[in-house]
Amino acid sequence: MSVCSNAGLSEEQIAIRDMASKFSREALAPHALDWDRDKIFPVDTLRSAAALGMAAIYVGEELGGSGLSRVDAALIFEALATGCPTVAAYLSIHNMCGWMIGAFGSKTQQQRWLPDLVTMERLTSYCLTEPGCGSDAAALRTRAARRGDCFYLTGQKQFISGAGAGGDAHLYIVMARTGESGAGGISAFLVEGAARGVAFGANERKMGWNAQPTRTVTFDDCEVPAENLLGREGEGFKIAMAALDGGRLNIGACSLGGAARALEAALDYVRERQAFGRALAEYQALQFRLADMATELEAARALLWRAAAALDRGEQDATRLCAMAKRIATDTGFSIVDNALQLFGGYGYLSDYGIEKLLRDLRVHRILEGTNEIMRVIVARELLKDQRA
Repeated sequence: MSVCSNAGLSEEQIAIRDMASKFSREALAPHALDWDRDKIFPVDTLRSAAALGMAAIYVGEELGGSGLSRVDAALIFEALATGCPTVAAYLSIHNMCGWMIGAFGSKTQQQRWLPDLVTMERLTSYCLTEPGCGSDAAALRTRAARRGDCFYLTGQKQFISGAGAGGDAHLYIVMARTGESGAGGISAFLVEGAARGVAFGANERKMGWNAQPTRTVTFDDCEVPAENLLGREGEGFKIAMAALDGGRLNIGACSLGGAARALEAALDYVRERQAFGRALAEYQALQFRLADMATELEAARALLWRAAAALDRGEQDATRLCAMAKRIATDTGFSIVDNALQLFGGYGYLSDYGIEKLLRDLRVHRILEGTNEIMRVIVARELLKDQRA
């Protein structure tokens, strides 16, 4: 029996998930350990995923995207993460950036950028986080000063996924301050890797996510044409937060995919492994642990789908549900993988079985797209606001 649920899914959604699962099984899983060990960013494989419509999942068809829903996207990212959470997570970031241009860009920007984003001939990165103000995004210090027909950006962004990988063609969506302090003074810019004044730090040495580069990006009086302003001046924070609702669902789905893979591997292992003359699967204590893992996975998946449906429908409580789902999915995903490693015993600690890689990859999901502590702040704030109303 599969640990993936079909409950409430249409035939089309099952077909979409099965397509992504097949790609994950054939194109990601066989190479995931090698990519992790050798720190290979598999751009050609990402472009193969793009050829199947997985680089612009919820960008409208009229703009060249797949025109699918957030629920469909959650199914795809969970399926891809069973093969490699790191590659699935980068693809989720690329999708988020494409959606931002589709949702907030001018017609000219959409025509200029989206075709190459849909094929992943042009890679993207989301640049919000800065040194010293990770969770307090509204306190960012990168500045953009307008002089004539250009803005000039000065500042630094940290922990930028994919940075530098796409060369001069790489596109960075950068949040910079154009006004006074606070969220209302932030604007969003489309910055090419070839722009004068863009520089990159070394590829960070990380606990996980080794199959995608992470670098600091520095802007030193970087010249950006005014036509590359995304949305209107002062709307950058609103744009960034709108993108993060979906990004939180995506990364939650990646956690569920890693957890589903770990649970399947643990089930196979306990059926085969003998201890004291019996298969591990015959011990009730281990049966209970497996039952809890499966139950928690199903519950987290249900909340994630609920939040994705709310975002699709534009429900008033979508942001709160996305924060809830991200917190539950990433905490649960990590816990399930940790329990799977325990069931493997010493073998789980070896790289050959892939469980320790899943543990390393999923750990960061509880930090990025807003830490899980910040997710609690969002939920509490929304709850208290509702009570006041």
